[in-house]
Amino acid sequence: MIIYLHGFRSGPQSAKAQQLMAHMQARGMGDRLWCDQLPPVPTEAIALAEQQIATAIARGAVPTLVGSSLGGFYATWLAERHGLRAVLVNPFVPHEGFDGELFIGQHTNLYDGSVFDFTREHVAQIAAMDLPRPTRPENLWLLAEENDEVLDTLHAVARYAGARQTVLPGGDHSFTRWTDYLDDICRFAGLVP
Repeated sequence: MIIYLHGFRSGPQSAKAQQLMAHMQARGMGDRLWCDQLPPVPTEAIALAEQQIATAIARGAVPTLVGSSLGGFYATWLAERHGLRAVLVNPFVPHEGFDGELFIGQHTNLYDGSVFDFTREHVAQIAAMDLPRPTRPENLWLLAEENDEVLDTLHAVARYAGARQTVLPGGDHSFTRWTDYLDDICRFAGLVP
């Protein structure tokens, strides 16, 4: 099973989520993907994802997390806490000097138009979840493109030292070569041989 965690201001309607869904459905695995709208409040997003992890495990499936941007940050924390595997796509990585200004303020969801406020309290929730170094880097796979215009790829490369890393030249924050890796992601998740 794959639990997909979208990025900040994003949702299940994003291109990556829709492409993963279509890919898995075409291979008869559509029922092995969970991708719902995450609440904008970090602790609520984590709680919702943890409900899905518990549901999957109760059904005998060990889920793999796939997270994009802020979803990659969440996936890192959840993988560490639950001993799961995770694919991290251009993930957000708190770093020295991070003060939350990237997030603080009023925002509009890119897909459903809903408006939400992201506060210093929410930034503090992110800071409380920050893991300076994953203890099981072998469970993680970083997918990043060097020309990410939103986040500095070098922070992710350093944070996930020891993890499997696919760092590609060019691209952007959307990870333009996403569809090239969907089979490999399903393989990493143990869904195909």
